[in-house]
Amino acid sequence: MIVLCSSTSESCRKKKCGHSNQLRIRVGKICRLSSFLQLYTTGRLGSNLHRYQPIISFSISVTMEDGKSSSQSAGKPIRCKAAICREAGEPLVIEEIMVAPPCPYEVRIRIICTSLCYSDITFWKLTVPPACVPRILGHEAVGVVESVGENVNEVAPGDVVIPTFLSECGECEDCCSKRSNLCSKFPFKIHPWMPRYENSRFTDLKGEVLYHFLFVSSFSEYTVVDINHVVKIDPAIPPNRACLFGCCIATGVGAACKVANVEAGSTVVIFGLGSIGLAVAKGAKLCGANRIIGVDVNPDKFEIAKKFGVTEFINSKDCGNESLSQVVKEMTGGGADYCFECVGLASLVQEAYASCRKGWGKTIVLGVQKPGSQLSLSSFEVLHSGKTLTGALFGGVKAKSDLPLLLKRYTDNELQVDEFVTHEVKFQDINKAFELLMGGKCIRCVIWMDK
Repeated sequence: MIVLCSSTSESCRKKKCGHSNQLRIRVGKICRLSSFLQLYTTGRLGSNLHRYQPIISFSISVTMEDGKSSSQSAGKPIRCKAAICREAGEPLVIEEIMVAPPCPYEVRIRIICTSLCYSDITFWKLTVPPACVPRILGHEAVGVVESVGENVNEVAPGDVVIPTFLSECGECEDCCSKRSNLCSKFPFKIHPWMPRYENSRFTDLKGEVLYHFLFVSSFSEYTVVDINHVVKIDPAIPPNRACLFGCCIATGVGAACKVANVEAGSTVVIFGLGSIGLAVAKGAKLCGANRIIGVDVNPDKFEIAKKFGVTEFINSKDCGNESLSQVVKEMTGGGADYCFECVGLASLVQEAYASCRKGWGKTIVLGVQKPGSQLSLSSFEVLHSGKTLTGALFGGVKAKSDLPLLLKRYTDNELQVDEFVTHEVKFQDINKAFELLMGGKCIRCVIWMDK
């Protein structure tokens, strides 16, 4: 429904016109009215309405999938569908749930699409703490703001956003430093609750609490996220590409470009050619690496990896009597400049560390291993080799500061991500996405909520 507001643009903006519960969009000159109405009613404006300059004020009730407008649903629970992990390792169950309205500093988001990350599978299988059920998994998504809680000024209903598992408060010492992306005010943890209030916004229809996952829980038609975990993006970016920046692209490209700061002409070895490893290859190529060597147990991945910038391949099953690190050292004349562990195996971290060159080699750990896994390194080697071993959660990327820069590289055609999306499924087929990823048949599978 579109209502012409007779008030001035300024009075409507100050909510003096009686349209305080509706989303205000200010649109160009009055002579553009008919063309605007035509564009709006045919859906051709999408979410770009905010770009029009103020002269005439309109109120637009944004209709949600359940037929209710955002103004009607704001401040009230929403009934929607979610894919719930009821038992570890068992197929997700799609049920109707209730999603509570956002508390202060929170945002309720209607998910457009989400993609499946192997970290979701890791925690879906997990049977020991921090595992917990029933839980709504998912952390790589894009959506539209449905409503906001008090004290939220960064986003408004109708904004397209990426929810992120890593926060950026912009106030703590870490957020104010260029040296860290790990917010100390709202630290990362595998947590079943909202970060600020230690409780859940999800319940099933019996009233049972459903647990959150990584502060996102995107396997639901609606979710609630703290404002420190929300990044507003350009609505023109295709959702099935934008969602990848919530984990995969940021982690891999960020690790290569920001944490490792790969030098032009250098040699890079990537252990594990899943989506994160391929994103590292993209980042290393952007940085000008001369040799990008991929390591995997599946030889079929080499042809795929070539499209992402990988120049050479090692099948770790074909090393014979030599260790993997020995093979790498022979290929590189003493070791790689940069090694990236992208699988989540402590033994592979040790091989990666042994594979990098003494004196300046860097090993960056990106793979997610089960909690409690231990590394065993020789303190003598650590001292005498002069090498660096570091983790890179979210690729060292600051969510609010750096994600827009990565997205701009995509919109400027500098960073290509289309190759990552090999499959797309409907929400009701979410378990098929699990089968595809675990079977090694896809790189990223996008799950659409409304298709």
